[in-house]
Formats: sequence, C-alpha cells, structure tokens
Amino acid sequence: MTRPFRFSIQASVPRPAAEWRELGRRAEDLGYSALSVSDHLDTEMAPLIALAVTAEATRNLRLTTLVLSNDFRHPAFLAKQAATLDLLSDGRLELGVGAGWKTSDYEQSGIPLDRPGIRIERLTEAITVLKGCFADGPFDFDGEHYTIRGLDGQPACVQRPHPPILLAGGGRRMLTLAAHQADIVGLNASLHAGVIDHNAGPSATTDATDQKLEWIREAAGDRFNQIELQTRVHVSSITDDPEGIADLMAPALGISPEEALASPHVLVGSEGQCVETLLAWRERWGLTYIGLNEDSMVEFGSVVEALTGV
Repeated sequence: MTRPFRFSIQASVPRPAAEWRELGRRAEDLGYSALSVSDHLDTEMAPLIALAVTAEATRNLRLTTLVLSNDFRHPAFLAKQAATLDLLSDGRLELGVGAGWKTSDYEQSGIPLDRPGIRIERLTEAITVLKGCFADGPFDFDGEHYTIRGLDGQPACVQRPHPPILLAGGGRRMLTLAAHQADIVGLNASLHAGVIDHNAGPSATTDATDQKLEWIREAAGDRFNQIELQTRVHVSSITDDPEGIADLMAPALGISPEEALASPHVLVGSEGQCVETLLAWRERWGLTYIGLNEDSMVEFGSVVEALTGV
C-alpha cells in the first residue's frame, strides 16, 4: 500500500493572538495537513494552549504536539488536557509525546535528567497510562514510575480509541517503542547529546535512516503497514544552488555536503527537484508525513499542492 503524502508546519514563535490565528488559517489555505508546536523552555509558546487557539481559528487543520516531554507532565493529567483539546477541536489532535532530550530544559527547570534508558522506561509506562485514560471505563496500573487506581479518564476523545499517538526517535530503543505503540513514527537524528550539533549529523544520513527502518520493521511486525512514517525537515529551501547550501551547513552537522543533501532531514533544490526528492523518500523509506519549518511555509506551497494526497 502506498500511503499518500501530507505536510505539516512547525511554528512556535510567540506572537499576538490575531497573528497566530492567521498563521493557522494560512497554513490550512496552502494545503498543509497540520500545524505542530514543540515543548521546550525556550522562546516558543506552550503547545497545548497555542494549538487550542489554532483549533478555534481553523476548520480542518490538525493539531500536533511535536513533541511533549513526558517528564514535564503526569500522563493522567496530560490525558485530560489532550482529550479536552481533541473534544474542543472536533477530533483534530495528533498527540506527540517523547522521553525528553534537551539538556537546557532540565538544567533550567531543576527537573532531574535521568539517563536515557530510565526516561524511555518512564515514557513506556506513560503511554500505557494515556491509553488507559482514553479507553472506556476505570482502570488500574502498577508500574515502576506511575500508579493508577480506578481512574476513568474524562472527557472522552472524539477520535476513537484515542487521538493518533506520535512517537519519534533516532535510536533503536525509542524507535522500537514507537513501532510497538505509535500510530505515527517520526524518524529523528539521534539527540542523545542533549543538543543539536555535529554529533547529530551522522545519525541523519541515508545509511542511518536505512538502519532505523530496519529497526521499525522488525519491531512492528504485522502492524508495520498501519504506521504512518514522519520526518522533520530542518533545512528546507527552494533554490537553484542546493550544493552551495549543503557546503555551508554540512560542517556544523559533522557530515559531508553530499550526505547532507541526501538526508531525509534536508530538502533543498528547485520545486521539481524537491518533488522528486520526496517521491524518492517515499519509495526508499515510506516517508509520507513531511514536517517543514514555518519560514518555508509559503515557499513550499507549490510542492505541497503537487504532492498532497498523491
């Protein structure tokens, strides 16, 4: 089965409500499927609140948390917030949740930064709690990190059995969890260093992406064809000089310009070249949910128009 393309815009920069509403409407008018907001202590807005305002201003645009750090919210309370947003948006939420990775979030907040294995174990339990809250009737859960007693999660979501859950990662353990539990699996560079720097680049190459797909296929088994595969494009530009852009950015990523241009996190070239690149990504990796930066929204409108639903 060939899954059709869809596109999202990542936007988090604070702005007045009127401008934020207009951004969502413009994205919808240009054919984007979703608007996503990240979850850090930097300058961006709080994702669930920002997406609620977007819901009020748009008709069909989906609302994606990309992604909420599990360490910042108890999953029972996150479930209530998520279900409320799904209800108030008439079923448009895509719930992205992650184990947490950005060192500065933990340092600035004083939240303990446990080793990655513990964070992923905690996220694994959190997904079970979230799904229990979204299901019908009360449930109990006894875990190493969370304990639930007779909780009947309310309100009920519009989307059943729950909003699509998005889990993303760059390492085997996280992608295995995603393959077991997620409706949408995002392919990331490895962020184990806690920052995006030259250490991330080698895990964003074509060979590294091939390896990630092997892990996902192996872990997903029979449910692999039910999973939507997503990538965040961090560098995107319509240009007649993709090699020049690659020459500038590759050293910061710790890879060669050729490796940078081939990465599924870089999309540069003419409109036609970008269309062909995306078709090649789908053919090789099954990537069909493409996340772009806000500053590329208008520029890539024709690419979105050419491929959405194709």
